[in-house]
Amino acid sequence: MTQFNQQMFAYAKQFTDHAFKAQAVVLKSLEQAAELQLGAWERQTRSTSEFLVATTELRDAEGVRGLWDKGMALGRVQAEQAAALTQGLVAVGRQTAESLGALVQAPPAVNDAAAGAGRKVAGK
Repeated sequence: MTQFNQQMFAYAKQFTDHAFKAQAVVLKSLEQAAELQLGAWERQTRSTSEFLVATTELRDAEGVRGLWDKGMALGRVQAEQAAALTQGLVAVGRQTAESLGALVQAPPAVNDAAAGAGRKVAGK
């Protein structure tokens, strides 16, 4: 019975260690995703505010035509930034999934030992 308790304790310890590591991986990925999103938001806010400043400086019809070009350029730049952000977030998600997958693959020695002890106790 003592051997079974020790093996179950080892299994529980392994489980909590993996859970702690998984939480650390997820928190790190959330931090990376937040950094990416805040950086993109900052760039988009800056470019939008520059566009709005340009609209306040309009004086004639020619300026409005130029504003159209600036607006199209702004839309293109923001679409490119959104695509880059999406790629970055997918990369963070993939990296997180790979790290969690590595944690799921537990060393079989502890698992087999706990299962074997369970069979011995059940057989008594």
